[in-house]
Amino acid sequence: MTRRSTTRTLVSQGGRQGGDTAPEPGEAALQVGVLGPLSLVVDGRNRTPSAPKPRQLLAFLILNANHMVRADECIAELWGSRPPKTAMSTLQTYVLYIRQILRNASADRSDALVTRSQGYQLGIPPQASDRLRFEQLAQRGREASMAGALTRSSQLLGDALALWRGPALTDVPPGALSAAHVIELEEARKGVLEWRVEADLRLGRHRELLGELGALSTSHPTYENIQAQYMLALHRSGMRIEALGVFQRLRCRLRDSFGLEPVPRLRRLYEAIDAEEPALMWPTACPTA
Repeated sequence: MTRRSTTRTLVSQGGRQGGDTAPEPGEAALQVGVLGPLSLVVDGRNRTPSAPKPRQLLAFLILNANHMVRADECIAELWGSRPPKTAMSTLQTYVLYIRQILRNASADRSDALVTRSQGYQLGIPPQASDRLRFEQLAQRGREASMAGALTRSSQLLGDALALWRGPALTDVPPGALSAAHVIELEEARKGVLEWRVEADLRLGRHRELLGELGALSTSHPTYENIQAQYMLALHRSGMRIEALGVFQRLRCRLRDSFGLEPVPRLRRLYEAIDAEEPALMWPTACPTA
């Protein structure tokens, strides 16, 4: 099959993807998403490709938005260490296909994907990418927290977390190079969640957090920071025995699974709760940070 006929086939597959969605006022003409299933929305229409390799390439370009990725990196992402002899020409076909998707919108958006020396770059403004918006909101939320603006911090960090639609790129198998990006995103998500919970604890919202932290404690049974936050929320809600039980269960899991003891900070929190130290009841006293 020639490159041109392959491109026609791919574009035909892409044309069957999704329906129209009304763009929000002021929304960027091009919207991309990786915080959940892969998403490409052009002028309000879902244009996410259906063919596996173009999806994988598009995801890789979005993960590296506004940075040039070399052609050899794209080939490694798509085929690993054993690319076919036709890898370069096939890669060019996939790039052309993505440009066709962008060109076939109500206005030509193909200039977002440009060819650089030995590579490609997808240009995406921050407001058009869920990942870039997440990172901006997370940074602003941390800055607000460090400035003592806890209500503002909780709001910003909550807005950042609300951008997630599921695990990062849940419907695209990670390639050799994108796997590290996906891991970094999931770790960043956990970090932002911890900061938001910490802000809420400092705001005295311990009772409101019990349901959320209980679920997180169950889904992350050896994640010490979440367990510490849950212990503190329980203790401040008058559930001291339950808080101590969280530590004991964590200790057993760590011993059984890894042969480890909880970190000293967590043991100190346990001892402070056991001794019913009055300072722990004050929202400003958050030894889980």
